[in-house]
Amino acid sequence: MKIAASGKVEGVYLGLDKTDLTSTPQNKAEATFEGFGGDRHSGITRPSDGHVSYYPRGTLIRNFRQVSIVSVEELAEIATAVGMKEIKPEWVGANLCLSGIPRLTTLPPVTRLFFPSGAVITVEGENLPCAAMAQSIQRHCPDWKGEPDAIIRAALRRRGLVGWVERPGVIHAGDEVQIGFRSEELYEFWRRFFTVA
Repeated sequence: MKIAASGKVEGVYLGLDKTDLTSTPQNKAEATFEGFGGDRHSGITRPSDGHVSYYPRGTLIRNFRQVSIVSVEELAEIATAVGMKEIKPEWVGANLCLSGIPRLTTLPPVTRLFFPSGAVITVEGENLPCAAMAQSIQRHCPDWKGEPDAIIRAALRRRGLVGWVERPGVIHAGDEVQIGFRSEELYEFWRRFFTVA
């Protein structure tokens, strides 16, 4: 395991309403093997949906999408690209908002995020932008007159990640987070092709 980058937890959020993508800011979250306690996406298993179209919709599968992670920097890039003043993490249903990690969305699958309490989140992969995300952003920016597709296009490779809790613990706003890669070679590939301008 190569610990090769670190950042900061700028915000912790829970999706408290199963009918609404928007999440609610918290001081901390209890990360368990089911995900974040009280969050709409928590659970060891979940029914399959459009993210795993190789199963019939509704098939019970292991939940690798327990936690949604975004970055301050990438949300700012999306906002700039579509001419908005800001996009807040809770508008896109995030559970964690991080800062200081360049090109967060490009972190490869099975990268691990280590937190001071001992909690570890394993990255499943990129959280692809969708219509529900774009509609949520529009609801919070009623003066913006663009098309939802513009938000979706701007959010590609910037929407953040989904992952699952590998080791339980408490995650607080303000915590440091360390990024662990499976190998030195994988880290060097990521650094060279995704973080160097």
